[in-house]
Amino acid sequence: MPSPGIRKLYYSIREVGEMTELKPHVLRYWETEFDALSPKKNRAGNRAYTEHDLEVVRRLKALLRDQKYTIEGARLALEREDRGDGAGLASLPVEDLRDLRAFLSDVLRRL
Repeated sequence: MPSPGIRKLYYSIREVGEMTELKPHVLRYWETEFDALSPKKNRAGNRAYTEHDLEVVRRLKALLRDQKYTIEGARLALEREDRGDGAGLASLPVEDLRDLRAFLSDVLRRL
């Protein structure tokens, strides 16, 4: 096991599943549905996930499980984020938007 300060370059599907609490079959399915998720395969055909792939998996999990997006909605959200348009306030979690609103209301009251 690597020491806590050293990051691995590649992770197996089992390791990614453990880190994200997702089953391997879910990860394999998401690969077929999202172009953004495409881990390399080694000579034996085993998936080798990079840090970027891991971030995509975490983002997909947040969209699909936490924010209750459909597959198509999550695909569109990822595409918007990749293009850099439309991500703005719509991509913030509800709690962050509430905090922002409270802050702006406080600023307006002080003016």
